[in-house]
Amino acid sequence: MTDDTTDDWGGQAGAGGSDPEEMTLDELREEIRSIDRELVELIARRTYVADTIADVKAAHDLPTTDEAQEQAVMDRAGDNAQQFEVDSNLVKAIFRLLIELNKVEQREQR
Repeated sequence: MTDDTTDDWGGQAGAGGSDPEEMTLDELREEIRSIDRELVELIARRTYVADTIADVKAAHDLPTTDEAQEQAVMDRAGDNAQQFEVDSNLVKAIFRLLIELNKVEQREQR
């Protein structure tokens, strides 16, 4: 923590700016529900952009798979994981799933 009200990401610590250690179990679970919703929203946004990329690839007759780009995404995911002190193998596994999801959808669109 940088101070009493902000977390390491610059946002409010916990619901309503409370110290997470002073929050009730229900408040903490509500915080998780909120984060989960945000994660799903971000996945939906990412999928929309990936679908748009698929349209551009199809219009220019480009291959669905771009291994160099996939590696760049994985490297960036690992770097971001380290920055936020999250297990980089876990984060990379999640990104591998996201990439595979997008590739399947791109193939289905063609």
